[in-house]
Amino acid sequence: MSPQKLLSTLFFLLGCIAYSQEFDADIQLRPRFEYRNGYKNLLKENESSTSFISQRSRLNINFKKENLVTKLSLQNIRTWGEVPTIAINDKNGIQVYEAWAQYAFDSKWNARVGRQIISYDNQRIFGPIDWLQQGQSHDAAVVKFKNKNTNLDIGFALNASAENLVAPAVAYTTTYKNMQYAHYNFARNNLNMSLLFLNTAYEYSNATNDINLDYKQTFGTFITYKKTKWNTDLSLYQQTGKSNGNILNAINAAINFNYKLTNNLQATIGYEYLSGKDQDDSNSKLRSFTPLFGTNHAFNGLMDYFYVGNHINNVGLKDAYLKLSYNAQKWQFALSPHLFHAAAKVLDESSTKMNSNLGSEIDFTTSFKVQKDIVVQAGYSQFFATKTLESLKSAPESKTNNWCWIMVNINPKIFSSK
Repeated sequence: MSPQKLLSTLFFLLGCIAYSQEFDADIQLRPRFEYRNGYKNLLKENESSTSFISQRSRLNINFKKENLVTKLSLQNIRTWGEVPTIAINDKNGIQVYEAWAQYAFDSKWNARVGRQIISYDNQRIFGPIDWLQQGQSHDAAVVKFKNKNTNLDIGFALNASAENLVAPAVAYTTTYKNMQYAHYNFARNNLNMSLLFLNTAYEYSNATNDINLDYKQTFGTFITYKKTKWNTDLSLYQQTGKSNGNILNAINAAINFNYKLTNNLQATIGYEYLSGKDQDDSNSKLRSFTPLFGTNHAFNGLMDYFYVGNHINNVGLKDAYLKLSYNAQKWQFALSPHLFHAAAKVLDESSTKMNSNLGSEIDFTTSFKVQKDIVVQAGYSQFFATKTLESLKSAPESKTNNWCWIMVNINPKIFSSK
């Protein structure tokens, strides 16, 4: 979208204020410095660390009139320096992050269509991935039902590369081809339970370049139980169907127990299992679980060694972890160590079974609220790799691996009218 078109759109929306019931706009500016020294993959002997600053610049416009609610969210994502100081055009331009309309049929039923965030429960299967500067959103339609204790969402999507006249000769691989899902939530007293069924279809080309469509099903439950000083959650998901012509059968299970030690200090102990496939298993059947659209950065360590664009169709993962979080007025602190093991057999170059221990990681994060709309956050992570992980990551003699970052989130409301 050109700057001229953007300004025209904004002036048009501002001109509608007099006729609206509710209208507000806010901006988010989020620069982030990162020092990467083995982030997401082990640093090899011939590789060096790097650092950079990325920035999200986002404009959110919300409009509500009677039964209609709409949202338009525009953003620009950049790395400082990728556009020259004297430039005619921006490298990345303006992206539509959200553009949806929601209509309420009555007090219980509504429908939302357009580019939107889909997020449920602890965001393991569906989430906005807010850590990514670009975030994650879907082109979808969702019908929603809400009652006193229950919520039901039914959604679907159909994707294509363009407005084609005939079927394309190449497979669509940008994302899923189509999707259907149902999410049911029930809450009463201290118990909250969700059920999810997700069906996703992916196109792929076979050996003769014929285009095929495989369907993958992800289904399961997420349950939480809360008391005054403690709460616990349990999740269990299974994946079936096919992927690239191969039969899939995989599972994911996790449990967390949280206890409030004081008014400011909370401790969490947890464990997650994601199934994988033995490296000496020659069967074509897939056994590795993939958390499809989840906020995976929030799971399995902040250095993103597992399931953040990597570790797919691999040996799976066992993750045992502890988290200590402390809040003091405007400050927040969190410390979280992880112990990682492979869920399936790992072999060395001589096909000998290796120890399942993949290593350990410790994450420290902090944040400070400068004022209502300005928050400063920072973090440091250290990974201690084993020979087994070095074999998996093809880094036979990795260096010390760590990562640190500092981020400023500036998010003021710039206009509001009711």
